[in-house]
Amino acid sequence: MSEETKALNFIEHIIEEDLENGLPKEKLRFRFPPEPNGYLHIGHTKAIGISFGLGEKYDAPVNLRFDDTNPAKEEQEYVDAIKKDIAWLGYQWENELYSSDYFQKLYDWAIMMIKDGKAYVDSQSSEAMAEQKGTPTQVGTNSPYRNRSVEENLDLFQRMKAGEFPAGTHVLRAKIDMEDPNMLMRDPIMYRIMFANHHRTGDDWCIYPMYDWTHGESDYLEQISHSLCSLEFKPHRKLYDWFRDNVYEYSSDQLPLQPKQREFARLNLSYTIMSKRKLLRLVEEGIVSGWDDPRMPTISGLRRRGYTPNSIRKFIEKVGVAKRENVIDVSLLEFCIREDLNKTANRVMAVLDPVKVVITNYPEDKVEWLEAENNQEDESAGYRKVPFSREIYIEKEDFKEEASAKFFRLQLGGEVRLKNAYIIKANSVEKDGDGNITEIHCTYDEDTSKKVKGTLHWVSIKHAITAEIREYDRLFMHESPDTDKAKDFMEYLNPKSLTIKTGYLEPSLADAEVGERFQFQRIGYFNVDDDSTPKHLVFNKTVGLRDSWAKQKPKPKNNQRKSKPQQQKRSAMSVIQQLGKKYTNLPEEKQLKSKAEIQELAKEITYDDLEPLFGTAVKKAGTRIAVLIALKVLLKKGLERNDDIDEFINKAKEDKNEILVAETAEV
Repeated sequence: MSEETKALNFIEHIIEEDLENGLPKEKLRFRFPPEPNGYLHIGHTKAIGISFGLGEKYDAPVNLRFDDTNPAKEEQEYVDAIKKDIAWLGYQWENELYSSDYFQKLYDWAIMMIKDGKAYVDSQSSEAMAEQKGTPTQVGTNSPYRNRSVEENLDLFQRMKAGEFPAGTHVLRAKIDMEDPNMLMRDPIMYRIMFANHHRTGDDWCIYPMYDWTHGESDYLEQISHSLCSLEFKPHRKLYDWFRDNVYEYSSDQLPLQPKQREFARLNLSYTIMSKRKLLRLVEEGIVSGWDDPRMPTISGLRRRGYTPNSIRKFIEKVGVAKRENVIDVSLLEFCIREDLNKTANRVMAVLDPVKVVITNYPEDKVEWLEAENNQEDESAGYRKVPFSREIYIEKEDFKEEASAKFFRLQLGGEVRLKNAYIIKANSVEKDGDGNITEIHCTYDEDTSKKVKGTLHWVSIKHAITAEIREYDRLFMHESPDTDKAKDFMEYLNPKSLTIKTGYLEPSLADAEVGERFQFQRIGYFNVDDDSTPKHLVFNKTVGLRDSWAKQKPKPKNNQRKSKPQQQKRSAMSVIQQLGKKYTNLPEEKQLKSKAEIQELAKEITYDDLEPLFGTAVKKAGTRIAVLIALKVLLKKGLERNDDIDEFINKAKEDKNEILVAETAEV
């Protein structure tokens, strides 16, 4: 296997296999299909990066299609924001399309399905339909309207379209199988009545197609070769294929390519929520200033905070394409923006918590303009001039009257270097009535060749410009704020997610423009906010120079040196695998004991833990037996059967290992 082949992710492997099996390369076509019911967030960047990245890799077109089937929640504002975000990330779409473009075609296909006895109008309440749908372990029951005549169904559906019935009185359902193990196949709704103004079609329609009916057929109409979506849509694949196969019978002459749906793990980020509904709540309740608040995980919020397109694309590249859900630490995203801005952001000096320093042996009226390098990482960035005078500001935390030998900043009797300037020595301080230091008196030394351990940033007081500084922190204090079933995610809001203060900046920043990014030396990276004006500069803190949250994580205590290190508890899945490895070599009595242990451990695992082991090598029969035992427990708990499960069980039934075959008898 070549190095290039090894580097392919599983989606690229699927595409390469399709090309090898005869799919013409020019037939490759992808799409990114957002619903315009909110702003895009960092989670969407993975789907954007995958689809547009494949377009770039294979020189194939990528459509931007808005799945706009719910006018009650969708707005033109969201359409415009989505287009702006994707373009800002540096991606170009081939065609701008809308599912609403296909409303008439979808309606025509629905009429054909009614005529073929594959769809019917149901007149029950939503509660009645939900009750009849059954459960994962109990089959559904047929609607009393399921066997309406074709003529009656056509009449009712056409009258639904004409607006003759109130919302909620009728729906159009596909006639599939109310006993299907996959509940999505139990006569899903295709159309509902909704009297709402659509942002593009206005009041032309009062019936709107459901997502599952619209999405796949839009892919088919656009002749998308690979329909890529996140893992929660995996159970929908069977329905996607059913709808696709039926419309293919009607249009195969004009539309010969049948799309293939494949799923990848979505992007979950620590200390963040990815639900547009919950993000909207933050906006509506005034917790944040809007969708583009720099604390929001939206692309517009990240852009306003100072993130670059390159940093986000690098982040997505590092995350990679996976089949299993996992949570990515937000510190990786912060690392990517630090790495990018380190190369591109000019260095400047700003003091955010000032204390006055008077250099007593420096002439009172003297001003020197000293040369400062803009960015040591970029030779082309050049130099600038910064003013130096008798009175300067430094950060309060950079001075102590008395300090330990490990304090390398300014202390009484000690010396430090001022960045781009002289070496100063602290001689005395002045204090107010409360004992707070108001001035530090120093002397300077023109001999800058001396070796001193500390270097401080500073600004000349008489030349400093003031600016509003907005320091942002993580919006939530919990790593997974929306996973606690016992609490509302709002209870984990960080009360210190925004701190506003006045900063004192070197004068070169007076003409800084909105969006410009800088490194405030020794503090962090900042950018000019949208609210900034020439008379009132506003800077946002993008990210600190280091990960401050890493310091807050509790470190293991090392009090008892002689005690043995505590072993980490093994996961239930790991123990199941270990039991499986030895299973076939055990006598029958011990096999029964191991089986009971596996069944107990299976109560602690999820399908996502188990699914990667479906492809275990044939020779590892014991592992596959353990997986099957655990799978049966999950199925009894209500896990829905899907194509992957069926394939795994069918292979087990045909296996040479008698124990494995025997286990399949119960499923």
